[in-house]
Amino acid sequence: MAIQALFHLLLLVVLLFSALSTTNANTEGDALYALRRAVKDPQGVLKSWDPTLVDPCTWFHVTCDSDNRVTRLDLGNGKLSGKLVAELGKLERLQYLELYMNDLVGPIPKELGGLKSLVSLDLYHNNLTGSIPSSLSNLSNLKFLRLNSNRLVGRIPRELTKLGNLKILDVSNNDMCGTFPTSGSFSKFTEESFVNNPRLEGPELMGFVRYNVGGDCQ
Repeated sequence: MAIQALFHLLLLVVLLFSALSTTNANTEGDALYALRRAVKDPQGVLKSWDPTLVDPCTWFHVTCDSDNRVTRLDLGNGKLSGKLVAELGKLERLQYLELYMNDLVGPIPKELGGLKSLVSLDLYHNNLTGSIPSSLSNLSNLKFLRLNSNRLVGRIPRELTKLGNLKILDVSNNDMCGTFPTSGSFSKFTEESFVNNPRLEGPELMGFVRYNVGGDCQ
C-alpha cells in the first residue's frame, strides 16, 4: 500500500513538472512569436519559428538550457526590419540578445530591464529611436551593452553606473545629449564609448557640471 502511494506521489510530481515545463515553453514561444509577427523577414531567417510547436528550442537561432528555457537569441545581421516587442522581457533566463546589424526601428522596450540573467545586449547598427530605458540598470549580470550606430536620443541614464559587471559599453554614433556619467562602472570607460554624439557635452565633472541640468536635452 505504501509503495503504491509513493508511486502515485512520484507520478504526480512528474506530471506537475511536465505541466510547468510546457507552460514555460508556451510562454517563451509566444514571446518569440510576437517578435516574428512584429518584423519583416525577407531572407526567411525565422521560417522555422512555428507557433504550433510547443517547444521553441527546436527553432533556428534559439538556444536553450537543459530545462528547455531560452538562453540565447542569435539574429544578428538577419536583414530583419520592424520593431522590438515588450514580450521579449518574458524570457527570464535569456543571457544573450543578439539583434545587431538589422533594420529595427522604434524604441528599446523598457521590459528588457526584466531580463535578470542577461549578459550581452547587442542592438548596434539598427535604426532604433527614443531614449535608453533606465530599466536596463536592473540587469545586474550584464557585461556587454552595445547600442552604437542607432538614432537614440536623450540623456544616458545615470542609473546604468550601478551595473558593476559591465565590461563593454558603446553608445557612440547616436544623438545622445547632456553629459555622460563618470562614476561607478562608467569610471573605466573612455570617451570612445560616447563619440559621435553631436549634442553630448562631455563627461560629468563632479562639482562643476551637474548631470541633470543644462540645455534642451531630450
